[in-house]
Amino acid sequence: MAKCAVDYLKHIDLFSSLTDDELSQISDKINIKYFKKSEIILYEQDTSRYMYMILKGQVKVFQTTKDGKEVFLALHKAGDFFGEMSLIDGKTSPATVIATEDSSIAIVSKNDFYTSINKEKKILINLLMILCSRLRESWETIQLLNLKNASDRIKILFLMLSNKYGEKTPDGMTLNIKLTHQEIADMTGMTRETVTRVIDRLLREGEISILNSRLIQLNADFLQNDLNLG
Repeated sequence: MAKCAVDYLKHIDLFSSLTDDELSQISDKINIKYFKKSEIILYEQDTSRYMYMILKGQVKVFQTTKDGKEVFLALHKAGDFFGEMSLIDGKTSPATVIATEDSSIAIVSKNDFYTSINKEKKILINLLMILCSRLRESWETIQLLNLKNASDRIKILFLMLSNKYGEKTPDGMTLNIKLTHQEIADMTGMTRETVTRVIDRLLREGEISILNSRLIQLNADFLQNDLNLG
């Protein structure tokens, strides 16, 4: 169990700079829980006393408006974490988190979270860097939502995702995150029908491909296309 936990923790962004011995001490403080696809992990307005780290799977973060509409906020996959905001500021969770795949989640308590930060300054530095990165992603999302052209919105989204989930291949850039048309629609503030039309056109024009694994590949023509964000 301990060796397995250390191997998983190596891929968590928060602990990426720790040694195996340091990770072993962290692994003693976590509990691993399993969530089925579509199972709620964290409810909006919960007062969470834990931080959650995704060892395997994928989760979606969203808010629900008064009229029942879901507002997409983020997707997290293996290596990401969430719930740290409530541990830091003591406020309720700003969003609901739901598993979009069967997922294994490592859970660490508030006390153990602070103990780890105080003991390993590298964790604190990683946390600050990750929070800064998330803030920049929020700014980029605001820019994206201000674009009027549907195709530009989707292209900018794919470029943003490539910065975090992209893997260069001889054929282009593979986005190592599975997305449905509805999830893309939620992320871009458009309808699923509009997203489907744009995706179909990008496929026809050879700018993107859908791999057998259902992952999206950004082809050379896509990557060479300069988009004007202004």
